[in-house]
Amino acid sequence: MRLREHGPAAPGGGVRVALGMGSGLASGLAVGALMGSQGLLAYHGGYGWAVFALYAAVVGVLLGAFAGRWPSGPAVSAAGGLLLGLLGWAVWWLTLDPWLRGITPTWSVDAATAVHPELVGSLLQGTLAGMLFPLAVRGFPARPAGEAAPAPRVVIVGGGFGGVGAARRFERLNLRGHRIDVTLISDSNYLLFTPMLAEVASGGLEAQHISSPVRAAASHTRFRHGRVIGVDVARRRVVLEAGNEPVGYEHLVLAVGSVPHFPELPGVAEHALTLKSLGDAVRLRDRVLRLLERADQETDPAERRRLLTFVVAGGGFAGTESVAELYDLTHDVLAFYPGIDPDEPRFVLVHSDERILPELSESLGRYALEKLRSRGIEFRLGVRAAGATARSVRLDSGEVIETATFVWTAGNRPNPMLRTLPGESGRRGAVVVDRTLRAFGMDRVWAIGDCAQIPADDGAFHPPTAQHAMREGRAVADNIAAVLKGQRPMPFRFRTIGTFVALGHRTAAGEIRGRPFSGLSAWLLWRGIYLAKLPGVERRVRVLLDWVLDAAFPRDIVVTGPPADGPAPLPERGAR
Repeated sequence: MRLREHGPAAPGGGVRVALGMGSGLASGLAVGALMGSQGLLAYHGGYGWAVFALYAAVVGVLLGAFAGRWPSGPAVSAAGGLLLGLLGWAVWWLTLDPWLRGITPTWSVDAATAVHPELVGSLLQGTLAGMLFPLAVRGFPARPAGEAAPAPRVVIVGGGFGGVGAARRFERLNLRGHRIDVTLISDSNYLLFTPMLAEVASGGLEAQHISSPVRAAASHTRFRHGRVIGVDVARRRVVLEAGNEPVGYEHLVLAVGSVPHFPELPGVAEHALTLKSLGDAVRLRDRVLRLLERADQETDPAERRRLLTFVVAGGGFAGTESVAELYDLTHDVLAFYPGIDPDEPRFVLVHSDERILPELSESLGRYALEKLRSRGIEFRLGVRAAGATARSVRLDSGEVIETATFVWTAGNRPNPMLRTLPGESGRRGAVVVDRTLRAFGMDRVWAIGDCAQIPADDGAFHPPTAQHAMREGRAVADNIAAVLKGQRPMPFRFRTIGTFVALGHRTAAGEIRGRPFSGLSAWLLWRGIYLAKLPGVERRVRVLLDWVLDAAFPRDIVVTGPPADGPAPLPERGAR
């Protein structure tokens, strides 16, 4: 299959402005003619349509100059055009046009009402121009193959926040005149917004709504769906699983993330559920619903208690959000299970430290603990899980908790593939890099995100969070572009802006630049910030609708996955 080469053929700034002006002029002529035919531009005489077309051309220039700097599809570009149409109406039709006709602008309700048709026309024209612009960019002829030397090839391994962030940055650099051929390789074809994963496990969000296709998130990047099993550093090739040709590179970015880390504890790896992927979240939700179905009919008190006991190991963000969301899911659907008393479900959080949420201040950690305890959630602090079976979890304090659900969030480690690399490795196998994100011991190899050990200014290491990974992706793209131009790469510097943890019941806790927030205000901030960070307008709308529906209706109890003990049963013969 021949792969499309987007980056090197991207038009330059002057061409984008010209294409934007053309899109604006075309849409302006169409909308202006429509408005003129209905007498809506009569005060400009017979040339009202021409005035509107000229105005639309200016809007198109702005669209190409500003919105065109970032690669986007018709939907996002149309949204940008809509915004420019609104601004253009306020600046031109409400302000400059009256002033040029000798009328003092008043910006009153009456003045706005008088140019209401122009508002509708401006919004329509801006949206139409925004839809035409990316089509014009895509239709712009590429440079002949022999015009310049082949673009240097950069390969990114990993489709998470860091990898996709780097790919998008390379796309912007190509729009600004760089020529870099970028390939992204990932074993999943979507970017998962992990901060909302616990809400998928609780049924508050649909699984697909917090994931964005990599091909859409980085639409001008060559994408290969496959699993990387190693890197031939000497020959500069990325080795894929059997049946796939190796991929050569001039520079390599490792952004392979992390996987759950199970210490040598008997039975934990075999019986614990994790929460790292969409599949994990769906399996956990289905497990809870199946157990509620069984418990609703179970007559043995001890077995009912085991079925309705949920144990989570790990008191960080993932564990705290998981136990809070499981509590909300269970109590939100109990109305469908009349055989279960609301006091029967039991939730236990096991954490090795004396306080939960060490990422937050002590006061916020105490607030979260008190909030969750007030709902009846139990805590085992200062102890660790020491083993697990299919029917229980054993703690190192000697306590044994009978349970049918054990969720492990107590640690991650870098992707095991990194063990095959010849470079220097750090904590739990992470790639050791310098402050410019370049790997030690491997020429032209860079590493970012959870799989890298990145030194910070204070002597510590940058934490493996989404906000750091996104900025590391941008920084590594800038540094590779600098190296390709013979310039010196810059050290990566970033200080955490803020962190939030959802506590269920429309409460949260967090801080921004050291300022604490808690309760409903923190919950609103948490939702607003994460909604804005979701990649793509479509996903934001879908998640917002999910939240509205979740507030208005009980959560769904349909079990979507196959039975826990095997694949989905085949239909009986003759069934349709």
